[in-house]
Amino acid sequence: MSNGRGQTERREMTGAEMVVQALKDNGVKHLFGYPGGAVLPIYDEIFQQDAVEHILVRHEQGAGHAAEGYARATGKPGVMLVTSGPGATNAVTPLQDALMDSIPLVCITGQVPTALIGSDAFQECDTVGITRPCTKHNWLVKDVNKLSAIIHEAFHVATTGRPGPVVIDIPKDVQFAKGIYTPPQTAPRTSYHPNLQGDMEKIKAAVALMASAKKPIIYSGGGVINAGPEASQLLRELVELTGAPITSTLMGLGAYPASGKSWLGMLGMHGSYEANMAMHDCDVMLCVGARFDDRITGRLDAFSPYSKKIHIDIDPSSLNKNVPVDIPIQGDVGRVLEDMVRLWRATSKTDKKVLYPWWEQIAKWRARDSFAFKGNADVIMPQYAIQRLYELTKDRDTYITTEVGQHQMWAAQHYGIEKPNRWMTSGGLGTMGYGLPAALGVQIAHPDALVIDIAGDASVQMTMQEMSTAVQYEAPIKIFILNNQYMGMVRQWQQLLHGNRLSHSYTEAMPDFVKLAEAYGGHGIRCEKPGDLDAAIQEMISVKKPVLFDCRVANLANCFPMIPSGKAHNEMLLPDEATDEAVANAIDAKGRELV
Repeated sequence: MSNGRGQTERREMTGAEMVVQALKDNGVKHLFGYPGGAVLPIYDEIFQQDAVEHILVRHEQGAGHAAEGYARATGKPGVMLVTSGPGATNAVTPLQDALMDSIPLVCITGQVPTALIGSDAFQECDTVGITRPCTKHNWLVKDVNKLSAIIHEAFHVATTGRPGPVVIDIPKDVQFAKGIYTPPQTAPRTSYHPNLQGDMEKIKAAVALMASAKKPIIYSGGGVINAGPEASQLLRELVELTGAPITSTLMGLGAYPASGKSWLGMLGMHGSYEANMAMHDCDVMLCVGARFDDRITGRLDAFSPYSKKIHIDIDPSSLNKNVPVDIPIQGDVGRVLEDMVRLWRATSKTDKKVLYPWWEQIAKWRARDSFAFKGNADVIMPQYAIQRLYELTKDRDTYITTEVGQHQMWAAQHYGIEKPNRWMTSGGLGTMGYGLPAALGVQIAHPDALVIDIAGDASVQMTMQEMSTAVQYEAPIKIFILNNQYMGMVRQWQQLLHGNRLSHSYTEAMPDFVKLAEAYGGHGIRCEKPGDLDAAIQEMISVKKPVLFDCRVANLANCFPMIPSGKAHNEMLLPDEATDEAVANAIDAKGRELV
C-alpha cells in the first residue's frame, strides 16, 4: 500500500508479505530462485503479484551466478531466494565468488521453524555459521517485527562501500507470523557508514607525485567498474590529462577502452608483455580500485621494485595488505578520481614530452606482439576463434561472460572490451560454471542485447542445466564453447610442471553439444574448420533462441604469455620462447610450490 508519494505505509503483514514488499521497495525487478519447503510462504506471495519477476533456475548455484551476472551488467544488486539446508549450502559457491569479486548480492534463505533450530530438523543447517566467512554480513531473523528493517539494511550493506554478498536467513514460522512492516524511508538508520570521501591532503600528494613521474603507469581494477560509469569516465579523463599508460586487472576490463591509445592490455600472469614490463619498470604507479592480487603481482619481493605507489580503494583493509604503498587513499574511487581530475586541471602543467622516452620503450615492448600465435589453415586456433567472434560482434550491443580456464584468458587477451559493465567473469574465486548462468542473468537484465558466454568444454558442463532456464524464459544466450576436449588450463600446468603426466584432464565422454542444445529446446552449431567459422558465428547471432556453439579448436594449444609462479614481471615467457625446456628452466622449485 502506498501513501501516494511512492512510499509504502507502515501496516501489518505476514513475514512472507514483508519479504516481497521489501523487494519492491528496494527496486527489485527480477529474483533468481528455487523453491523448497522452508520458503513456500514467500513463494505463495510471489505467486500473487507481478511487480517482481521470479526466474526459476535449475540449481541454486545457477541462481547465485545469474544474480551476479545481473548485478555486474546493471550496477544494481542481484537477488536470489533459496530454501533451507541444501538450498543454502548450494548458494555458498556464488556467495564466495561475489565476495571475492565485490559483487552486490542479496541472498534470502529459508530456515526451519525457530523451535526446531538446533534439533537437526529436516533440511536444517547453520546457514548463518556456514555463510559468515563468505558474506559481508548475515542475519538470522527471529522477530517478524525486525524483518523488514533487516532486509532494507541488507540492501544497504550489499551496495554501499565495497560491494558484496549478504544473507538473510528467515525461519518458516517468521514467514507466517504477522508484524508491522517498516518502509525503507522510516527504517532505523544502519550503523554501517563506510567513508566515501578521500583525504584531500593525500590526494594532493598523489597528484604531485604523478606530475613528477617520468615513467608513470595507471593500474585499474574492478573497483572502478563497481563505482559506476562516472568513475570509468573520470579514469579516462585522468589518463588523457596525465598522458600515462594504463593497464587493468581481469575484473577491470572495460573501464578504459581496449581501443584507447594509452591501453597496454591486461596485466598479470597471462597479461601483455608491455603491461607487465611497464609495471616492473615504472617510477610511479597509481593503483585504482584493485587489490594487488597474487595473479597480478607475481613474486611480491620483485613486484614493481623502482616505483612510488599510490593506492585508491574503498576498503581500508585492502590498503597496505599485500603491497606496501607510499600514499594510501581510502575512499570511493569515483569521488577520489573526481578530486584528482579537478586538482590536476587546476595545478598540474605537465609537459608530456617528458614521457616520450617512456612511450618509446613501451613501443619496443609492444613490438614483441606477445599475444601472437601461429595460424593453421586446417584447425581452428582458439585465439583466432576469439578474434573472429570479436570482429563479428564488436559493433553490436554485446555483453560477454566467461567460464574459467584457458578460454577465459584468451577472451581477455583477444576480445576488446570498450565499456564498463560489459565483461562478466569470475576473477578471484575462479569458479568453473560461472559463465552460463551469468549470461542468463545478463540477458534477463538486457533482453534485447547480444549476450555471449565464452566457454570451455569442461567448465560449461558444471552448470549446463541452466540452458533449460534460458529456454523457459526465452533468453537467447549464446554459449560459444572452445572445445579442445581437455580441462585446458589444468592440462597446460600438468604439461609444464608435472612432466606432461595428464592426470584426469582429458574428457573421454564429451557430449554431443549440438544434440544437447536441441534436447533442451535450443539451437546447436558445430564448427571444425577456420574457413567455416565466420558463417557459423553469423548463424549463432541470428538465431533467436539459446545456442550452444561447439567450436572445435586445437587440442593442445597453450595460453601465453605467462609469468611462471614465483617469478617477477620481467621474467615472463612469450609464445616464441615457450618451449617445454624453456618453461622447465624458468620455473624453479619455489615456483612449483606457489602454483
